[in-house]
Amino acid sequence: MGVTETKERNELTLCESLAGGHVSRLKQITRLRQTLVAIVWMVTATSMGYPQALETRRDRVTPVFRVDVWDYTVTDFNNRVWSYFELRSKLEKELPARIVTDDVAEIRRVVRALANRIRVARAEAKQGDIFTPAISTEFRKALLLEMNINTWAAIMDDNPGEFSVQINDSYPEGKPLSTVPPNILALLPTLPDDLQFRFLGRHLVLYDTRANMILDRIPYAIRCRDRKVTRHR
Repeated sequence: MGVTETKERNELTLCESLAGGHVSRLKQITRLRQTLVAIVWMVTATSMGYPQALETRRDRVTPVFRVDVWDYTVTDFNNRVWSYFELRSKLEKELPARIVTDDVAEIRRVVRALANRIRVARAEAKQGDIFTPAISTEFRKALLLEMNINTWAAIMDDNPGEFSVQINDSYPEGKPLSTVPPNILALLPTLPDDLQFRFLGRHLVLYDTRANMILDRIPYAIRCRDRKVTRHR
């Protein structure tokens, strides 16, 4: 095991230890959230039955950033994300219009149909197409500024952990979606409808909820370096 890997493992162990008390305080909230996940997912999925919903965000939102760590990579990231969004919108228009339904099987069928079209259109997609090396570097810098024990604990509370995933893969059923704390969301670029930032362990992924698809990821996007905070009692 190399020195760098050993250092990262030691740091992760320390952060998990320090955050442990904070995580336990969040367990009751997590249980309630997990109970509501199915309901929220159904409401979201059925609300997508209106095809005009895609048109409500056609005008690009200018990202607002809270810290001055971003450079030209912000524009690059924004362009790459919107290029995907426009591709997805085009592909979805070629499918039958979504209808409002509480039929889970039908919802899954529609989601899979869209995902399959996207996979064909992005057959050559690979890690780094959206989160380029330069963009990933800027994201890591920004995230490091916000990371502390409380933020780490919030992210790890219902984090599914690291698991094998390929670009264009579906998000596995039964796996929870990590919390992205408000301070992190305020820091990162604004995304178009139905695209989200999520964490898998310490990896940051770009997730399309409409197609239930992982579009790209930044490996080891977060580090917890706040060693001054004592364990919550």
